[in-house]
Amino acid sequence: MRPRYKDLFERMRDPDPVAADAAFDAVLFDREGALPDLVECLDKNRKDAVLRFLCVQLLGFSGTRRAVPPLLDALDDRDGSVRAEACRSLEDLGATEAVSALRARLDDVDQEVRLAAAEAILGIEGDIDS
Repeated sequence: MRPRYKDLFERMRDPDPVAADAAFDAVLFDREGALPDLVECLDKNRKDAVLRFLCVQLLGFSGTRRAVPPLLDALDDRDGSVRAEACRSLEDLGATEAVSALRARLDDVDQEVRLAAAEAILGIEGDIDS
């Protein structure tokens, strides 16, 4: 991971919300340029679900189709809030190729994930029963 992003990812967990927001915004500003580091940060072995959530959210804001594969992987994250955010991020990207994976999340054990998946499917194709 490049030092700039490593530092920003650490600062996104700062207890000072102003500092944390500034770090988040700095990564958001870089968008596509930060993509490799965001993907690396999503490593499922990381113990920090909050950071994985933020990285998934930033991938959704990236506006690039290259964010879709790591977001599909995030649908299998061990944390429900990360899986739910992955659903929302895939919707933000209009990822039609993710609809079948989102449909599988309609049976997720976590209610938030099921709801996010249904909303994402509706947002992408307008129908959850197809």
